[in-house]
Amino acid sequence: MMLSANSAVAAAAPMLGAAWACGALRTLSSSVAALESVSLGSDAPLLVRLPSRPWGASASLSKAEVLAAAGVKSAPSRIAVVRDSFASFDQPQRPLAQIVKPLGGSSVAVASALASAANERAVVDSYKLAGDSYQLDKSGGVPAVAADLLAFLAAHRKRVALVPDVAAAGLAGATPVVGATKGVRQSTNEVLMVAPTAFGFNEQAAQDNSFMHAAAKPGEGSGLTREVLREFAGLHRALTDKGVQVHLFEHNLSHGTPDACFPNNWFSTHPAGEAAGGVSTSTLVLYPMKCPNRAAERRDDIKRVLATRGYGSVYDMTVHEPAKKYFEGTGVLVIDRVNGVVYVDISERADRSLAEEWTQRMGYKDLVAFRSTDLRGKSVYHTNVMMAIGTGVAIVCADSVQDAKERQHLLSSLRRTHEVVEISLAQMDALCGNALELEDGHGLPVMAMSTQAYNAFTEDQRRVMRRHVADLVHAPIDTLERVGGGGVRCTLAELF
Repeated sequence: MMLSANSAVAAAAPMLGAAWACGALRTLSSSVAALESVSLGSDAPLLVRLPSRPWGASASLSKAEVLAAAGVKSAPSRIAVVRDSFASFDQPQRPLAQIVKPLGGSSVAVASALASAANERAVVDSYKLAGDSYQLDKSGGVPAVAADLLAFLAAHRKRVALVPDVAAAGLAGATPVVGATKGVRQSTNEVLMVAPTAFGFNEQAAQDNSFMHAAAKPGEGSGLTREVLREFAGLHRALTDKGVQVHLFEHNLSHGTPDACFPNNWFSTHPAGEAAGGVSTSTLVLYPMKCPNRAAERRDDIKRVLATRGYGSVYDMTVHEPAKKYFEGTGVLVIDRVNGVVYVDISERADRSLAEEWTQRMGYKDLVAFRSTDLRGKSVYHTNVMMAIGTGVAIVCADSVQDAKERQHLLSSLRRTHEVVEISLAQMDALCGNALELEDGHGLPVMAMSTQAYNAFTEDQRRVMRRHVADLVHAPIDTLERVGGGGVRCTLAELF
């Protein structure tokens, strides 16, 4: 990184950052301006702050002005002038060192506030050197004037790690930075979903899922199915509007799969290099299901489509099904793909020996196993009801783990690598734990959840999550949650 700044700005930087983060008025004189630049590599324009605050883009800039502002000796062929367009007239610009920091290769750390708060966004004006001046450059894949900084980085194929503190990024090995620098992704931009076109109350699943409430069975009139489809369509739109790629399937009564809209239980996918390098080759895993009508969700037509993605290995755990040993995919597995840790709530649907087999076979470093119960004193049927893991933030209902040693082990493991949001038993019942981090169309992490879950989180809890994700994406799926006993995360099978 190339960085130069006058001594007044360097001394004021900590105070500037604190005031900005709190949304308070920054009282430094607007005549104090950073003289700095940040190099994103030879394949991207040099980020530059001008010595005095520009009040919009200029049609052209002199080469001498840019050299002086950037603190560099040779003129770069392309530059991008960064502006704070949502700061009032008496607020000086933030130093670039508080906004973006190269992490090596194509990875950069970016202040999470730029993604989660509209008034914190920064914009860039792109220029190209032409003789002794820089002219607006319209060839960079983003608007030449006032392109969003995050969109600009995405257009130049930079991998963004959203972090609360850019200056500290990389120093303490924070999870988002580890994932970015090692090329390990916690979340994906692609998911497989199955529209609930033949949805109905699943009596088989209700035997050990206390989140379910009796309703019409499949085929007993279409009113329930159509209501759930309206909700599901809203969720689908909320995700696709964010740029999530959805591979959408449907099902029919002839399939005999009333819970087909929860496909994450019968398969999972894993890229080579996952688990800090533990996963040696891209892998498709197939899982043994407790309920016969859920095992039927493993349709040959969908498996053939999955095979076209070219996985190097298929790990078929369904061989354990005849022995009544079950392990229901990323319902029972909550996976820290970056750090190689897997969390499993042992239940009728999560056999401990299969959890250990999966951990060893997939090259994961650690298995954290425990037992949890819900408000009604019933065993929590799937781990993903009581916890979720993102790149930098984790959600967990530690109160549901009654054994003190297991609870402490769970929390200490999460806290080593994540900022933890602890939810109550009542919040778990509102499916706050049933959330999933995805990547939006710009490659930024977003947390997907139901509107019921979103409303059940406190504002402080939402604030913590927004330190690590660009947005909290939610849609109302109340009927599906009430009858199906699963939330948004359950409807999403990640494709890596």
